[in-house]
Amino acid sequence: MSVVRLLCIPLFLYLLFGRDNPAGAAWLMGGLGGTDWIDGYIARRFNQVSNLGKILDPTADRLMFIVGLIGIIVYGVSPLWFFWLVLVRETLFGGVVALATAFGMKRFDVTWWGKMATFLLMLALPGLLLGQSDFRYRLPFQIGGWLCAIPGLIISYWTAFTYIPVIRANLREGRADRARKDLAL
Repeated sequence: MSVVRLLCIPLFLYLLFGRDNPAGAAWLMGGLGGTDWIDGYIARRFNQVSNLGKILDPTADRLMFIVGLIGIIVYGVSPLWFFWLVLVRETLFGGVVALATAFGMKRFDVTWWGKMATFLLMLALPGLLLGQSDFRYRLPFQIGGWLCAIPGLIISYWTAFTYIPVIRANLREGRADRARKDLAL
Protein backbone atom coordinates (compact mmCIF):
# COMPACT_ATOMS: atom_id res chain seq x y z
CA MET A 1 0.00 0.00 0.00
CA SER A 2 2.89 2.37 0.69
CA VAL A 3 4.14 1.93 -2.88
CA VAL A 4 0.66 2.70 -4.24
CA ARG A 5 0.56 5.83 -2.08
CA LEU A 6 3.92 6.91 -3.47
CA LEU A 7 2.71 6.31 -7.02
CA CYS A 8 -0.38 8.46 -6.39
CA ILE A 9 1.62 11.58 -5.53
CA PRO A 10 1.93 12.61 -9.21
CA LEU A 11 -1.83 12.04 -9.57
CA PHE A 12 -2.43 14.46 -6.69
CA LEU A 13 -0.33 17.10 -8.47
CA TYR A 14 -2.11 16.43 -11.76
CA LEU A 15 -5.52 16.89 -10.16
CA LEU A 16 -4.43 20.07 -8.41
CA PHE A 17 -2.58 21.76 -11.28
CA GLY A 18 -3.36 19.87 -14.49
CA ARG A 19 -7.10 19.63 -13.91
CA ASP A 20 -7.42 22.63 -11.55
CA ASN A 21 -9.45 20.36 -9.30
CA PRO A 22 -8.58 21.05 -5.64
CA ALA A 23 -11.61 19.06 -4.47
CA GLY A 24 -10.43 15.97 -6.37
CA ALA A 25 -6.88 16.46 -5.06
CA ALA A 26 -8.24 16.80 -1.50
CA TRP A 27 -10.33 13.62 -1.80
CA LEU A 28 -7.29 11.74 -3.14
CA MET A 29 -5.08 13.04 -0.32
CA GLY A 30 -7.70 12.06 2.25
CA GLY A 31 -8.02 8.61 0.70
CA LEU A 32 -4.25 8.14 0.72
CA GLY A 33 -4.18 9.14 4.39
CA GLY A 34 -6.90 6.57 5.08
CA THR A 35 -4.94 3.84 3.33
CA ASP A 36 -1.98 4.67 5.58
CA TRP A 37 -4.09 3.87 8.62
CA ILE A 38 -5.55 0.72 7.00
CA ASP A 39 -2.08 -0.46 5.97
CA GLY A 40 -0.77 -0.06 9.54
CA TYR A 41 -3.81 -1.77 11.03
CA ILE A 42 -3.54 -4.77 8.70
CA ALA A 43 0.21 -5.09 9.31
CA ARG A 44 -0.26 -5.10 13.10
CA ARG A 45 -3.46 -7.18 13.14
CA PHE A 46 -2.03 -9.98 10.99
CA ASN A 47 1.51 -9.67 12.33
CA GLN A 48 2.89 -8.66 8.93
CA VAL A 49 5.11 -5.86 10.20
CA SER A 50 8.38 -5.76 8.26
CA ASN A 51 11.55 -3.71 8.42
CA LEU A 52 10.87 -2.54 4.85
CA GLY A 53 7.38 -1.43 5.87
CA LYS A 54 8.76 0.40 8.90
CA ILE A 55 10.97 2.42 6.55
CA LEU A 56 8.70 2.70 3.52
CA ASP A 57 5.54 3.79 5.37
CA PRO A 58 6.99 6.87 7.09
CA THR A 59 8.88 7.72 3.90
CA ALA A 60 5.62 7.65 1.95
CA ASP A 61 3.98 9.77 4.67
CA ARG A 62 6.75 12.38 4.54
CA LEU A 63 6.84 12.54 0.75
CA MET A 64 3.06 12.78 0.57
CA PHE A 65 3.11 15.54 3.19
CA ILE A 66 5.98 17.49 1.66
CA VAL A 67 4.85 17.25 -1.97
CA GLY A 68 1.23 17.87 -0.94
CA LEU A 69 2.20 20.87 1.16
CA ILE A 70 4.35 22.38 -1.57
CA GLY A 71 1.51 21.84 -4.04
CA ILE A 72 -1.01 23.44 -1.68
CA ILE A 73 1.31 26.40 -1.04
CA VAL A 74 2.01 26.93 -4.76
CA TYR A 75 -1.71 26.62 -5.52
CA GLY A 76 -2.29 29.41 -2.99
CA VAL A 77 -4.60 27.79 -0.46
CA SER A 78 -5.03 29.83 2.72
CA PRO A 79 -3.81 29.94 5.43
CA LEU A 80 -0.29 29.85 4.07
CA TRP A 81 1.27 30.28 7.54
CA PHE A 82 -0.21 26.96 8.64
CA PHE A 83 1.02 25.05 5.60
CA TRP A 84 4.47 26.64 5.91
CA LEU A 85 4.74 25.64 9.58
CA VAL A 86 3.85 22.03 8.76
CA LEU A 87 6.29 22.02 5.83
CA VAL A 88 9.14 23.42 7.95
CA ARG A 89 8.56 20.81 10.65
CA GLU A 90 8.35 17.93 8.17
CA THR A 91 11.44 18.89 6.19
CA LEU A 92 13.59 19.75 9.21
CA PHE A 93 12.61 16.69 11.20
CA GLY A 94 12.80 14.38 8.19
CA GLY A 95 16.21 15.82 7.30
CA VAL A 96 17.54 15.33 10.83
CA VAL A 97 16.33 11.72 10.93
CA ALA A 98 17.79 10.99 7.47
CA LEU A 99 21.12 12.57 8.41
CA ALA A 100 21.28 10.76 11.75
CA THR A 101 20.44 7.49 10.01
CA ALA A 102 23.25 8.10 7.51
CA PHE A 103 25.62 8.52 10.45
CA GLY A 104 24.59 5.19 11.99
CA MET A 105 21.56 5.99 14.12
CA LYS A 106 19.77 2.90 15.36
CA ARG A 107 16.19 2.85 14.08
CA PHE A 108 13.41 3.76 16.53
CA ASP A 109 9.65 3.38 16.47
CA VAL A 110 7.28 6.31 16.20
CA THR A 111 5.48 7.15 19.44
CA TRP A 112 1.73 7.15 19.87
CA TRP A 113 1.82 10.97 19.97
CA GLY A 114 3.78 11.04 16.72
CA LYS A 115 1.16 8.84 15.12
CA MET A 116 -1.59 11.10 16.51
CA ALA A 117 0.05 14.20 15.04
CA THR A 118 0.34 12.50 11.64
CA PHE A 119 -3.29 11.34 11.83
CA LEU A 120 -4.57 14.82 12.68
CA LEU A 121 -2.52 16.48 9.96
CA MET A 122 -3.61 13.86 7.41
CA LEU A 123 -7.18 14.91 8.19
CA ALA A 124 -6.41 18.63 8.34
CA LEU A 125 -4.62 19.04 5.01
CA PRO A 126 -7.33 17.62 2.75
CA GLY A 127 -10.02 19.20 4.95
CA LEU A 128 -8.55 22.67 4.55
CA LEU A 129 -7.94 22.11 0.83
CA LEU A 130 -11.48 20.86 0.32
CA GLY A 131 -12.77 23.72 2.47
CA GLN A 132 -11.46 26.22 -0.06
CA SER A 133 -12.59 24.39 -3.16
CA ASP A 134 -15.86 24.72 -5.03
CA PHE A 135 -17.23 21.59 -3.34
CA ARG A 136 -20.81 22.24 -2.30
CA TYR A 137 -20.42 21.07 1.31
CA ARG A 138 -16.99 22.60 1.88
CA LEU A 139 -17.79 24.45 5.14
CA PRO A 140 -17.98 21.34 7.39
CA PHE A 141 -14.69 20.12 5.91
CA GLN A 142 -13.05 23.48 6.55
CA ILE A 143 -14.26 23.48 10.16
CA GLY A 144 -13.15 19.87 10.62
CA GLY A 145 -9.82 20.72 9.01
CA TRP A 146 -9.22 23.47 11.55
CA LEU A 147 -10.30 21.25 14.43
CA CYS A 148 -7.55 18.83 13.40
CA ALA A 149 -5.01 21.39 12.17
CA ILE A 150 -4.19 23.28 15.34
CA PRO A 151 -3.84 20.28 17.69
CA GLY A 152 -2.01 18.34 14.95
CA LEU A 153 0.48 21.17 14.46
CA ILE A 154 1.09 21.61 18.19
CA ILE A 155 1.52 17.87 18.76
CA SER A 156 3.80 17.52 15.73
CA TYR A 157 6.19 20.20 17.01
CA TRP A 158 6.03 18.84 20.55
CA THR A 159 6.87 15.31 19.38
CA ALA A 160 9.74 16.64 17.25
CA PHE A 161 11.28 18.10 20.41
CA THR A 162 10.64 14.92 22.42
CA TYR A 163 12.40 12.88 19.71
CA ILE A 164 15.65 14.87 20.11
CA PRO A 165 16.96 12.85 23.09
CA VAL A 166 15.79 9.61 21.42
CA ILE A 167 17.68 10.51 18.25
CA ARG A 168 20.81 11.37 20.24
CA ALA A 169 20.67 8.13 22.25
CA ASN A 170 19.98 5.98 19.20
CA LEU A 171 22.76 7.69 17.27
CA ARG A 172 25.23 6.94 20.09
CA GLU A 173 23.96 3.36 20.38
CA GLY A 174 24.10 2.76 16.64
CA ARG A 175 27.64 4.12 16.41
CA ALA A 176 28.72 2.05 19.43
CA ASP A 177 27.22 -1.08 17.83
CA ARG A 178 29.08 -0.35 14.60
CA ALA A 179 32.36 0.21 16.52
CA ARG A 180 31.93 -3.10 18.35
CA LYS A 181 31.32 -4.91 15.06
CA ASP A 182 34.39 -3.27 13.52
CA LEU A 183 36.53 -4.36 16.48
CA ALA A 184 35.19 -7.91 16.23
CA LEU A 185 36.36 -8.13 12.62
